[in-house]
Amino acid sequence: MNDDADGCEGDGRDDEVRGARRIPGPRAAADDLDMGHVTLPPPPAPQQPEAVPPQPEATVDHPGRSEQSDPPGHPGPPALVLPHRVLKALLGAWALAACSAEETEAVEAHLTECAPCADEALRLRDAVGLLHADGSLDLDPLLRTRVLENCLSRRPAKIPVPDWASPYDAETARLDALLRDIGSSEWHAPVRLKWFEGERAVNRKTTVAGVIGHLMTVDGLISSALGLDDPLADSVPGTPRRSPGLPLTPTARTETYWSSARRPPTRTVREPWRDQSHALIRTVSFAGRGVADLSVSYGDFALPLRDALLDRAFECWVHGGDIADAVDYPYEAPSAAHLNRMIDLAARLLPAALAERRRAGLAGPARHLVTAGSPGRSLHLEVEGSGGGNWYIALDSPAALGSPDHTVAQVALDGTEFCQLVAGHVPPVEAAAGQRGDREAIRDVLFAAASLSRL
Repeated sequence: MNDDADGCEGDGRDDEVRGARRIPGPRAAADDLDMGHVTLPPPPAPQQPEAVPPQPEATVDHPGRSEQSDPPGHPGPPALVLPHRVLKALLGAWALAACSAEETEAVEAHLTECAPCADEALRLRDAVGLLHADGSLDLDPLLRTRVLENCLSRRPAKIPVPDWASPYDAETARLDALLRDIGSSEWHAPVRLKWFEGERAVNRKTTVAGVIGHLMTVDGLISSALGLDDPLADSVPGTPRRSPGLPLTPTARTETYWSSARRPPTRTVREPWRDQSHALIRTVSFAGRGVADLSVSYGDFALPLRDALLDRAFECWVHGGDIADAVDYPYEAPSAAHLNRMIDLAARLLPAALAERRRAGLAGPARHLVTAGSPGRSLHLEVEGSGGGNWYIALDSPAALGSPDHTVAQVALDGTEFCQLVAGHVPPVEAAAGQRGDREAIRDVLFAAASLSRL
C-alpha cells in the first residue's frame, strides 16, 4: 500500500496512532474572533460516548459521501468522508471554529488517525489562543527613534542628507513619532507658547494641532526660498500657491494662518506638515552644495539656508517639548552634536541681537571703538553639559569677532538651560548659573539671548 505525500496511508490511517485519544476541540475564545464580520458558529457541544457496534467500512463511489446506510434510530445525513487533502485544508478553519458540524466531526475523526495533521492542528489551536493576549501591546515611545538610529548607522541612505540639514531631519522625525503616539482627543490639548518681547515674557494659548500648523506655516518661508509651494496659500482663499504678497515674518504668518482657518486646526494638519518637511529634505539633498548659502528671508532679517534649517530644527525641538508637556509624553533633548550646532547659531546671532536692543534703547551703549587693531570687548559664554563649548561674544559691534584677549565678563550655563533662555522659556535674570565680570555686559547679553525667541 502506498503512503500519500503527508505521511498518511491512502485510506487516511496511520498504524502508529490507531486508538490514540481524541484531540479536544478549538478553544472557546476563538468564537469571539472577527472573521471579516462573519459570525462564527459555536463549537459542537460535547457528547457522551456511546457504545456503537462495529460497522463495515463504506464503499465510496463519490469523493464526498458514503453509501453506508444510517444506523437504525438515527435519521439524518450520513457522516462526511473526505479525502486527506481536503481534511488537511480544513485544519485552519477547525482551529477557528469556522467549520460546519459535519466538517468538524470529519476533521476530529481524522485527527485521531493522522499524526502529521494532529501535530499541525495543535499548533494552529495554540496560535489562535495567542490572538487573545491579555498583555498590553503598547510599544516604548522611544523604540522608533532607536530603531531608526540603528538602521541609519548601519545602512546610509542612497541619497545622503547634507550634514547641515541633518538636525532638521532628525527633529522633524522625532516630533512626528510623538504625534503618531498621541490620541485623537490630545490633538486639542491646550498648549501655551512662550517667548520674550522687549523686557517681558509673553505667551499665547493654542492647541497641539495649532502648534503643528504654526511650524508648517513658518517652514513655508524655506519652501518659498526653494521654489516650492507655500502652505500658507492654502489657508488664505484665492491666494496663488507661490504668492509674493504673503506675510514674511513668522509671527504675521502664524496669525494669518490661525485667523484665516475656517475651523480650529485638527489632527489632519500632521500629514501636510510631514509631507512638507520631507519635501524640504528631499529638495536640499538633490540640490547640491550651493543651495546651503541660499538666502531665506524672515522679513526683518535673513539667514542662509543652512542656518535657516538649523533654526527650524531648534523650533521643532522647542515646540515638540511644549506638546510633550501638554500631553505628558517623555521627550529628550537633541543629540549632543545637533545641540552644539543650535547653541553655536544662537551665539553667532547674539551680537546682532545686542545691537538691535541697543538701537531700541534697551541695552547699554558700546564702550570701545572697534578698529582693525582693537576688536572691542568680548563676553566669554561657557556652556556646560551636552552640546556645550566656549564662545566669545562681541559686545561693541555686530561685525566684530569676539576675542578671548578682550574678555570683560564670563557667563556659565547648562546647554539645555541656554537653549530654554533663547526660546524665551526661562527669564534672563534666572538663567545664568555662574557670572563674573562686567554686570551690565552680562545683563545685556542674557536679555539679547532671550530676544532671539519669537512666536
